[in-house]
Amino acid sequence: MPPDMFDELLARVGPRISRKHTSYREPLEPGLKLSLTLRHLASGNKYSSMKFAWRVPHNTISVVVKLVCQAIIDEYMDEVLVCPTTPEEWRAIADKFYGRWNFPHTCGALDGKHVACRCPLKSGSLYFNYKGFYFIILLALVDADYKFIWADVGGAGSASDAQIYNDSELKQCAEDGTLGLPDPEPLPNDTQNVPYYFVGDDAFSLRSTMMKPYSQRCLQNEERIFNYRLSRARRVSENAFGILANRFQVLLSTMQHEPSTVKLIVKTCLILHNLMRIRYPGLQNQQLDIDDNANRNFVPGAWRNGRNMEDTQRVTGFNTASKEGKKQRNLIKHWVNSTAGSVPWQDRMILL
Repeated sequence: MPPDMFDELLARVGPRISRKHTSYREPLEPGLKLSLTLRHLASGNKYSSMKFAWRVPHNTISVVVKLVCQAIIDEYMDEVLVCPTTPEEWRAIADKFYGRWNFPHTCGALDGKHVACRCPLKSGSLYFNYKGFYFIILLALVDADYKFIWADVGGAGSASDAQIYNDSELKQCAEDGTLGLPDPEPLPNDTQNVPYYFVGDDAFSLRSTMMKPYSQRCLQNEERIFNYRLSRARRVSENAFGILANRFQVLLSTMQHEPSTVKLIVKTCLILHNLMRIRYPGLQNQQLDIDDNANRNFVPGAWRNGRNMEDTQRVTGFNTASKEGKKQRNLIKHWVNSTAGSVPWQDRMILL
Protein backbone atom coordinates (compact mmCIF):
# COMPACT_ATOMS: atom_id res chain seq x y z
CA MET A 1 0.00 0.00 0.00
CA PRO A 2 1.45 3.41 -0.96
CA PRO A 3 2.15 5.74 1.99
CA ASP A 4 -0.40 8.27 0.71
CA MET A 5 -3.10 5.61 0.88
CA PHE A 6 -2.21 4.78 4.48
CA ASP A 7 -2.27 8.48 5.37
CA GLU A 8 -5.73 8.86 3.84
CA LEU A 9 -7.04 5.85 5.75
CA LEU A 10 -5.60 7.14 9.01
CA ALA A 11 -7.03 10.63 8.48
CA ARG A 12 -10.53 9.35 7.75
CA VAL A 13 -10.70 6.32 10.03
CA GLY A 14 -8.56 7.67 12.87
CA PRO A 15 -11.35 9.57 14.66
CA ARG A 16 -13.51 6.43 14.66
CA ILE A 17 -10.85 4.27 16.33
CA SER A 18 -9.37 6.80 18.77
CA ARG A 19 -9.95 6.33 22.48
CA LYS A 20 -9.64 8.82 25.33
CA HIS A 21 -6.56 8.87 27.54
CA THR A 22 -7.29 7.77 31.10
CA SER A 23 -5.33 7.47 34.31
CA TYR A 24 -5.69 3.70 34.05
CA ARG A 25 -3.68 3.20 30.85
CA GLU A 26 -2.62 4.87 27.64
CA PRO A 27 -4.72 3.78 24.64
CA LEU A 28 -3.08 2.44 21.51
CA GLU A 29 -2.46 5.10 18.89
CA PRO A 30 -4.81 5.02 15.86
CA GLY A 31 -1.83 4.59 13.54
CA LEU A 32 -0.75 1.47 15.41
CA LYS A 33 -4.27 0.05 15.32
CA LEU A 34 -4.52 0.64 11.58
CA SER A 35 -1.06 -0.84 10.97
CA LEU A 36 -1.89 -3.94 13.00
CA THR A 37 -5.08 -4.50 11.06
CA LEU A 38 -3.55 -3.97 7.63
CA ARG A 39 -0.70 -6.30 8.53
CA HIS A 40 -3.14 -9.03 9.54
CA LEU A 41 -5.20 -8.60 6.37
CA ALA A 42 -2.15 -8.60 4.11
CA SER A 43 -0.27 -11.49 5.71
CA GLY A 44 -2.93 -13.64 7.33
CA ASN A 45 -0.63 -14.05 10.34
CA LYS A 46 -2.21 -15.32 13.54
CA TYR A 47 -2.61 -12.94 16.45
CA SER A 48 -0.48 -15.24 18.60
CA SER A 49 2.50 -14.67 16.30
CA MET A 50 1.85 -10.97 15.73
CA LYS A 51 1.93 -10.16 19.44
CA PHE A 52 5.70 -10.63 19.60
CA ALA A 53 6.49 -8.33 16.68
CA TRP A 54 4.04 -5.62 17.70
CA ARG A 55 4.27 -5.99 21.50
CA VAL A 56 0.49 -6.03 21.77
CA PRO A 57 -1.40 -8.89 23.49
CA HIS A 58 -3.20 -11.21 21.10
CA ASN A 59 -6.57 -10.60 22.74
CA THR A 60 -6.09 -6.85 22.25
CA ILE A 61 -5.20 -7.42 18.59
CA SER A 62 -8.45 -9.34 18.21
CA VAL A 63 -10.45 -6.38 19.52
CA VAL A 64 -8.45 -3.88 17.44
CA VAL A 65 -8.94 -5.75 14.16
CA LYS A 66 -12.72 -5.86 14.60
CA LEU A 67 -12.79 -2.19 15.61
CA VAL A 68 -10.73 -1.01 12.63
CA CYS A 69 -12.55 -3.21 10.11
CA GLN A 70 -15.91 -1.87 11.26
CA ALA A 71 -14.58 1.69 11.07
CA ILE A 72 -13.33 1.20 7.50
CA ILE A 73 -16.68 -0.28 6.49
CA ASP A 74 -18.63 2.59 8.08
CA GLU A 75 -16.38 5.22 6.50
CA TYR A 76 -16.01 3.86 2.97
CA MET A 77 -18.79 1.37 2.18
CA ASP A 78 -21.21 3.89 0.67
CA GLU A 79 -18.39 5.49 -1.31
CA VAL A 80 -16.43 2.67 -2.92
CA LEU A 81 -18.63 -0.45 -2.85
CA VAL A 82 -21.87 0.80 -4.34
CA CYS A 83 -24.16 -1.07 -6.71
CA PRO A 84 -25.33 1.07 -9.66
CA THR A 85 -29.01 1.94 -9.63
CA THR A 86 -29.56 3.91 -12.85
CA PRO A 87 -29.52 2.87 -16.53
CA GLU A 88 -26.75 5.37 -17.20
CA GLU A 89 -24.45 3.81 -14.59
CA TRP A 90 -25.09 0.26 -15.85
CA ARG A 91 -24.65 1.34 -19.47
CA ALA A 92 -21.28 2.91 -18.64
CA ILE A 93 -20.12 -0.45 -17.25
CA ALA A 94 -21.46 -2.29 -20.31
CA ASP A 95 -19.66 0.12 -22.64
CA LYS A 96 -16.36 -0.63 -20.90
CA PHE A 97 -16.91 -4.38 -21.16
CA TYR A 98 -17.62 -4.05 -24.85
CA GLY A 99 -14.70 -1.71 -25.48
CA ARG A 100 -12.19 -3.93 -23.68
CA TRP A 101 -13.54 -7.45 -24.12
CA ASN A 102 -15.79 -7.19 -27.21
CA PHE A 103 -18.83 -8.58 -25.42
CA PRO A 104 -21.97 -6.41 -25.52
CA HIS A 105 -24.56 -5.44 -22.90
CA THR A 106 -22.49 -6.92 -20.04
CA CYS A 107 -23.23 -5.17 -16.74
CA GLY A 108 -20.88 -7.27 -14.61
CA ALA A 109 -19.21 -10.64 -14.11
CA LEU A 110 -20.53 -12.76 -11.24
CA ASP A 111 -18.49 -15.35 -9.34
CA GLY A 112 -18.23 -16.91 -5.90
CA LYS A 113 -15.42 -18.10 -3.63
CA HIS A 114 -15.04 -19.88 -0.31
CA VAL A 115 -13.43 -18.23 2.72
CA ALA A 116 -12.31 -20.74 5.34
CA CYS A 117 -13.24 -20.26 8.99
CA ARG A 118 -13.37 -22.34 12.15
CA CYS A 119 -16.48 -24.36 12.86
CA PRO A 120 -19.09 -22.08 14.48
CA LEU A 121 -20.61 -23.35 17.70
CA LYS A 122 -23.81 -25.37 17.32
CA SER A 123 -23.85 -24.92 13.54
CA GLY A 124 -23.79 -28.62 12.66
CA SER A 125 -22.96 -29.09 8.99
CA LEU A 126 -24.32 -25.70 7.89
CA TYR A 127 -20.88 -24.25 7.10
CA PHE A 128 -19.33 -27.60 6.14
CA ASN A 129 -18.68 -27.85 2.41
CA TYR A 130 -17.98 -30.61 -0.05
CA LYS A 131 -14.19 -30.25 0.35
CA GLY A 132 -14.32 -31.20 4.02
CA PHE A 133 -13.76 -27.77 5.57
CA TYR A 134 -15.84 -25.01 7.13
CA PHE A 135 -16.41 -21.96 4.93
CA ILE A 136 -18.50 -18.91 4.34
CA ILE A 137 -19.27 -17.89 0.76
CA LEU A 138 -18.31 -14.64 -0.94
CA LEU A 139 -20.46 -14.03 -4.03
CA ALA A 140 -19.59 -10.83 -5.87
CA LEU A 141 -20.30 -8.86 -9.04
CA VAL A 142 -17.29 -7.26 -10.73
CA ASP A 143 -17.22 -4.37 -13.21
CA ALA A 144 -14.87 -3.92 -16.17
CA ASP A 145 -12.31 -2.10 -13.98
CA TYR A 146 -11.91 -5.14 -11.67
CA LYS A 147 -13.87 -3.43 -8.90
CA PHE A 148 -16.50 -5.18 -6.80
CA ILE A 149 -19.85 -3.41 -7.23
CA TRP A 150 -22.03 -5.83 -5.27
CA ALA A 151 -21.22 -8.57 -2.77
CA ASP A 152 -23.06 -11.13 -0.68
CA VAL A 153 -20.78 -12.11 2.20
CA GLY A 154 -21.54 -14.83 4.71
CA GLY A 155 -23.51 -17.49 2.90
CA ALA A 156 -23.13 -20.91 4.51
CA GLY A 157 -20.39 -23.04 2.98
CA SER A 158 -22.75 -25.92 2.31
CA ALA A 159 -24.56 -23.82 -0.32
CA SER A 160 -23.58 -23.22 -3.95
CA ASP A 161 -23.18 -20.10 -6.09
CA ALA A 162 -26.57 -20.69 -7.67
CA GLN A 163 -28.35 -21.13 -4.34
CA ILE A 164 -26.85 -17.92 -2.93
CA TYR A 165 -27.61 -15.95 -6.10
CA ASN A 166 -31.15 -17.31 -6.41
CA ASP A 167 -31.91 -16.07 -2.90
CA SER A 168 -30.15 -12.72 -3.37
CA GLU A 169 -31.66 -9.28 -3.66
CA LEU A 170 -29.53 -8.71 -6.76
CA LYS A 171 -31.33 -11.40 -8.75
CA GLN A 172 -34.74 -10.37 -7.50
CA CYS A 173 -34.16 -6.72 -8.42
CA ALA A 174 -32.63 -7.62 -11.80
CA GLU A 175 -35.62 -9.73 -12.76
CA ASP A 176 -38.38 -7.45 -11.45
CA GLY A 177 -36.85 -4.36 -13.06
CA THR A 178 -36.04 -2.41 -9.88
CA LEU A 179 -32.25 -2.70 -10.30
CA GLY A 180 -32.23 0.02 -12.95
CA LEU A 181 -30.74 -2.01 -15.80
CA PRO A 182 -31.16 -0.27 -19.18
CA ASP A 183 -34.08 -1.22 -21.39
CA PRO A 184 -33.32 -3.76 -24.14
CA GLU A 185 -31.39 -2.23 -27.03
CA PRO A 186 -29.97 -3.52 -30.32
CA LEU A 187 -26.50 -5.03 -30.24
CA PRO A 188 -23.83 -2.99 -32.07
CA ASN A 189 -24.42 -2.92 -35.84
CA ASP A 190 -27.67 -4.85 -35.40
CA THR A 191 -31.42 -4.18 -35.12
CA GLN A 192 -32.61 -6.92 -32.71
CA ASN A 193 -33.28 -5.67 -29.16
CA VAL A 194 -31.39 -7.63 -26.47
CA PRO A 195 -31.64 -7.09 -22.68
CA TYR A 196 -28.65 -6.13 -20.57
CA TYR A 197 -27.29 -8.93 -18.40
CA PHE A 198 -24.58 -10.31 -16.13
CA VAL A 199 -22.17 -13.08 -17.14
CA GLY A 200 -21.27 -16.11 -15.06
CA ASP A 201 -20.11 -19.71 -15.29
CA ASP A 202 -22.16 -22.87 -15.67
CA ALA A 203 -23.19 -22.81 -11.99
CA PHE A 204 -25.82 -20.15 -12.64
CA SER A 205 -29.24 -20.42 -14.24
CA LEU A 206 -29.48 -19.15 -17.81
CA ARG A 207 -31.83 -16.17 -17.77
CA SER A 208 -32.33 -13.02 -19.79
CA THR A 209 -30.39 -11.27 -16.99
CA MET A 210 -27.67 -13.96 -16.76
CA MET A 211 -25.63 -15.32 -19.68
CA LYS A 212 -23.43 -18.39 -19.25
CA PRO A 213 -21.47 -20.68 -21.62
CA TYR A 214 -22.93 -23.51 -23.65
CA SER A 215 -22.37 -26.97 -22.21
CA GLN A 216 -19.00 -28.41 -23.24
CA ARG A 217 -20.59 -31.51 -24.78
CA CYS A 218 -20.92 -31.74 -28.59
CA LEU A 219 -20.27 -28.06 -29.23
CA GLN A 220 -20.58 -26.60 -32.71
CA ASN A 221 -18.04 -24.02 -33.88
CA GLU A 222 -20.52 -21.17 -33.41
CA GLU A 223 -21.08 -22.22 -29.80
CA ARG A 224 -17.34 -22.52 -29.18
CA ILE A 225 -16.88 -18.99 -30.46
CA PHE A 226 -19.67 -17.74 -28.19
CA ASN A 227 -18.05 -19.46 -25.20
CA TYR A 228 -14.68 -17.92 -26.08
CA ARG A 229 -16.13 -14.44 -26.40
CA LEU A 230 -18.07 -14.76 -23.14
CA SER A 231 -15.03 -16.15 -21.32
CA ARG A 232 -13.06 -12.99 -22.12
CA ALA A 233 -15.65 -10.92 -20.25
CA ARG A 234 -15.98 -13.46 -17.44
CA ARG A 235 -12.22 -13.46 -16.79
CA VAL A 236 -12.67 -10.05 -15.19
CA SER A 237 -14.14 -11.67 -12.07
CA GLU A 238 -11.38 -14.30 -11.98
CA ASN A 239 -8.75 -11.56 -12.09
CA ALA A 240 -10.49 -9.45 -9.46
CA PHE A 241 -10.60 -12.38 -7.02
CA GLY A 242 -7.00 -13.24 -7.92
CA ILE A 243 -5.75 -9.74 -7.11
CA LEU A 244 -7.87 -9.68 -3.94
CA ALA A 245 -6.33 -12.91 -2.63
CA ASN A 246 -2.83 -11.86 -3.71
CA ARG A 247 -3.13 -8.61 -1.81
CA PHE A 248 -5.03 -9.86 1.26
CA GLN A 249 -3.72 -13.29 2.15
CA VAL A 250 -5.90 -13.49 5.23
CA LEU A 251 -8.51 -14.74 2.74
CA LEU A 252 -6.31 -17.76 2.03
CA SER A 253 -5.98 -18.76 5.69
CA THR A 254 -8.45 -20.49 7.98
CA MET A 255 -9.71 -17.62 10.09
CA GLN A 256 -10.11 -18.42 13.75
CA HIS A 257 -13.17 -16.23 14.12
CA GLU A 258 -16.91 -16.46 14.31
CA PRO A 259 -18.66 -15.96 10.94
CA SER A 260 -19.71 -12.43 11.94
CA THR A 261 -16.07 -11.38 12.33
CA VAL A 262 -15.08 -13.17 9.13
CA LYS A 263 -17.75 -11.15 7.32
CA LEU A 264 -16.25 -7.93 8.69
CA ILE A 265 -12.78 -8.90 7.49
CA VAL A 266 -13.97 -9.94 4.03
CA LYS A 267 -15.98 -6.74 3.53
CA THR A 268 -12.98 -4.69 4.61
CA CYS A 269 -10.78 -6.46 2.08
CA LEU A 270 -13.31 -5.74 -0.68
CA ILE A 271 -13.46 -2.07 0.27
CA LEU A 272 -9.68 -1.68 0.41
CA HIS A 273 -9.35 -3.49 -2.93
CA ASN A 274 -11.81 -1.07 -4.56
CA LEU A 275 -10.16 1.91 -2.91
CA MET A 276 -6.79 0.87 -4.32
CA ARG A 277 -8.32 0.37 -7.79
CA ILE A 278 -9.82 3.87 -7.62
CA ARG A 279 -6.82 5.71 -6.20
CA TYR A 280 -4.07 3.69 -7.93
CA PRO A 281 -5.65 1.87 -10.92
CA GLY A 282 -2.35 0.84 -12.48
CA LEU A 283 -0.67 -0.41 -9.31
CA GLN A 284 -1.22 -4.13 -9.90
CA ASN A 285 -1.99 -4.23 -13.61
CA GLN A 286 1.05 -6.43 -14.17
CA GLN A 287 -0.78 -9.08 -12.15
CA LEU A 288 -3.71 -9.23 -14.60
CA ASP A 289 -4.39 -11.60 -17.47
CA ILE A 290 -3.89 -9.90 -20.83
CA ASP A 291 -4.41 -10.63 -24.50
CA ASP A 292 -1.21 -10.20 -26.47
CA ASN A 293 -1.69 -7.19 -28.75
CA ALA A 294 0.07 -8.81 -31.70
CA ASN A 295 -1.95 -12.01 -32.06
CA ARG A 296 -4.49 -11.91 -29.17
CA ASN A 297 -3.00 -14.94 -27.44
CA PHE A 298 -3.97 -15.31 -23.79
CA VAL A 299 -1.16 -14.35 -21.38
CA PRO A 300 -1.86 -15.50 -17.78
CA GLY A 301 -1.49 -12.90 -15.05
CA ALA A 302 1.09 -13.24 -12.30
CA TRP A 303 -1.65 -13.84 -9.72
CA ARG A 304 -2.21 -17.32 -11.19
CA ASN A 305 1.25 -18.37 -9.97
CA GLY A 306 0.24 -18.09 -6.32
CA ARG A 307 -2.46 -19.59 -4.13
CA ASN A 308 -6.00 -18.67 -4.99
CA MET A 309 -9.32 -18.71 -3.20
CA GLU A 310 -11.36 -21.91 -3.30
CA ASP A 311 -14.17 -22.13 -5.84
CA THR A 312 -17.64 -22.70 -4.51
CA GLN A 313 -19.61 -25.90 -4.94
CA ARG A 314 -21.18 -26.67 -8.31
CA VAL A 315 -24.65 -28.14 -7.69
CA THR A 316 -26.93 -29.36 -10.44
CA GLY A 317 -30.64 -28.71 -10.23
CA PHE A 318 -30.34 -24.99 -9.51
CA ASN A 319 -29.12 -23.91 -12.96
CA THR A 320 -32.07 -24.66 -15.20
CA ALA A 321 -32.46 -22.43 -18.24
CA SER A 322 -35.43 -20.28 -19.15
CA LYS A 323 -36.83 -20.07 -22.68
CA GLU A 324 -36.05 -16.36 -22.78
CA GLY A 325 -32.47 -17.03 -21.68
CA LYS A 326 -31.95 -19.67 -24.36
CA LYS A 327 -33.39 -17.43 -27.05
CA GLN A 328 -31.24 -14.50 -25.95
CA ARG A 329 -28.06 -16.59 -25.83
CA ASN A 330 -28.76 -17.85 -29.35
CA LEU A 331 -29.23 -14.26 -30.57
CA ILE A 332 -25.87 -13.27 -29.10
CA LYS A 333 -24.31 -16.43 -30.53
CA HIS A 334 -25.47 -15.48 -34.02
CA TRP A 335 -24.25 -11.91 -33.48
CA VAL A 336 -20.71 -12.89 -32.45
CA ASN A 337 -20.53 -15.15 -35.51
CA SER A 338 -21.81 -12.50 -37.93
CA THR A 339 -20.04 -9.65 -39.66
CA ALA A 340 -21.79 -7.31 -37.23
CA GLY A 341 -20.15 -8.73 -34.11
CA SER A 342 -17.26 -11.03 -35.01
CA VAL A 343 -13.61 -10.22 -34.26
CA PRO A 344 -10.80 -11.22 -36.66
CA TRP A 345 -9.01 -13.63 -34.32
CA GLN A 346 -11.91 -15.66 -32.87
CA ASP A 347 -11.79 -18.55 -35.37
CA ARG A 348 -8.10 -19.08 -34.67
CA MET A 349 -8.52 -18.93 -30.90
CA ILE A 350 -11.07 -21.77 -30.67
CA LEU A 351 -8.59 -24.08 -32.43
CA LEU A 352 -5.85 -23.56 -29.83
